[in-house]
Amino acid sequence: MISPQRNALRSFHDLSGIWRVAFASSGEQPDWETGIPEDRALAIAIPGSWNEQLAEAGYMNFCGTGWFETEIFLPATGDGRELVLRFGSVDYYGEVWLDGRRLGESGAPMLPFEVAIPRDLATGRQAKLVVRVDAQLHADEATQGIAKATYTEEGRPRDEYLPAVRFDFFPYGGINRPTYLVERPLAGLAHWRATSDMTGVSIDVSADAGTTITARLIDDKNVIEASAALSQQQTARLRLSPQEPRLWSPDDPQLYHLEIDLLDAAGAVIDMASQRIGLRSFEIEGAQFLLNGAPIQLKGFGKHEESPLHGRGLNLPQLVKDFHLLKWIGANSVRTSHYPYSEEFLDLADEFGVLVIDEVFSINLDFRRVNSDTLNRHKQAISELIARDANRTCVIAWSLANEPGYLGEAEYREKSGEYWDDLFAHARALDPSRPMTHANVGYAGNDDPAFKRSDFLGMNRYHGWYSNPAQIGEAVAALRADLDAVSEHGKPVMLLEFGADALAGQHATHDQLFTEEYQKHFIEAYWAELDRHPSVAGGHVWNFADFRTAQHGRRVVYNLKGVFTRTREPKMAAWALKDLWSDPA
Repeated sequence: MISPQRNALRSFHDLSGIWRVAFASSGEQPDWETGIPEDRALAIAIPGSWNEQLAEAGYMNFCGTGWFETEIFLPATGDGRELVLRFGSVDYYGEVWLDGRRLGESGAPMLPFEVAIPRDLATGRQAKLVVRVDAQLHADEATQGIAKATYTEEGRPRDEYLPAVRFDFFPYGGINRPTYLVERPLAGLAHWRATSDMTGVSIDVSADAGTTITARLIDDKNVIEASAALSQQQTARLRLSPQEPRLWSPDDPQLYHLEIDLLDAAGAVIDMASQRIGLRSFEIEGAQFLLNGAPIQLKGFGKHEESPLHGRGLNLPQLVKDFHLLKWIGANSVRTSHYPYSEEFLDLADEFGVLVIDEVFSINLDFRRVNSDTLNRHKQAISELIARDANRTCVIAWSLANEPGYLGEAEYREKSGEYWDDLFAHARALDPSRPMTHANVGYAGNDDPAFKRSDFLGMNRYHGWYSNPAQIGEAVAALRADLDAVSEHGKPVMLLEFGADALAGQHATHDQLFTEEYQKHFIEAYWAELDRHPSVAGGHVWNFADFRTAQHGRRVVYNLKGVFTRTREPKMAAWALKDLWSDPA
């Protein structure tokens, strides 16, 4: 899927703005494909989640179905042209109608999807766009949807969240990323895969037989060009290698412009598209990560896409602020915990030189409930994620799940091996160029079945918080024991999560939970252990910033493990990390 672009042959119109929404109540099955009732319509900003925007109307904790509508103008399209609606993300499932005609539905949650607009509707006219959004995850999704009754069924009524979720962040509903009306050639470029290394970039471009592909790699000094004609084959393979390649890295995020033209048999350009790309390599050698052939220690964070009022809706000013804070604190990497982030996030990661472990939306997979549909949906989510992000320079690895076996169910150890074999093989077939991992939870053990399939071992550990509370010495000893145990697998270890809650402004003269001092001491002690352990290739603090969660007795509305507050003020731990991660010079 090629992202929306503007050039001589492609254009798009951003449909962001104030839309209208109406909600279906429990048991109601409305027939609103042609428009929502005027007496039930509420104004809503798109992109944006409905929860905080419409809290006063009673929808803060609503995880049902919302019907969205807006008026759009459909330009008349000429021969060989098409109009497409592209949704960056509809959480969690979307279905689309235009003037009452059903156009299609979404695929994997939290990833983009497109629906084509029929030619007879694209005649230079106004039309009513209706989108049905379902914010309740399916039970057989890669992140399994649950209900309130699930907690009782599992014997965990004290773990109940409101709204009911399997994860510890808020389940925002809505159209959370931009929606575009795209105009492009009907038989144009459909797909390409660009794989870079330290000497250039290799490109596989899909197009119709009888056409020619021309590609150019451009910097401020040179233009490198290559062409290939497609006769019977449907994929052209090209190589572009600068004479003096300038490599992309966190210290020097050099990006080239890659331009691709599609020419017909007469030599006329019938489509064109472009992307920015950097030249770099990322490899594993022993217990080390190598970027461009040199060892690199990954240091950074898990994050969340969320902010006040916007919910999970794209918030561009905050996104820019976050990348400046990442550079200020000395971080060089982020895991997209626990779902694919927006394309705008990846744009800035490329530009700022931030390495990304790209994670599929699969959290706390319960193997008592796993079936063939779960595996198929999990594989679909991986396919769509890799299709969207494989050309990204910043993406160095794929994380295929977060904390499966979280409930300590015996079925995880008994049944998951074949599941992981299938899933990891599927991902590697789609992208053999990047390493694969997952985020292990302690309940799954230091001999987690997924470790056998992983290229490096991702671990989440909270000794000193959920166990050994306020006992940093015991916590570090427990962490060391875990690291020693997993190092026997002979693979690099990445501590993907560690952290402690701190309420900004809470202080104590001794180790006390929720104080800024304890969070600071906790992170410093963990980092010292990661720094000294020979198997550890890096660590990500949980979390970059405080974030809203579903309501629960362990949380005062927010998870406070951020080293920045929800509005991005630094806590003491942020200053400590800035010192730890600063270059010696």
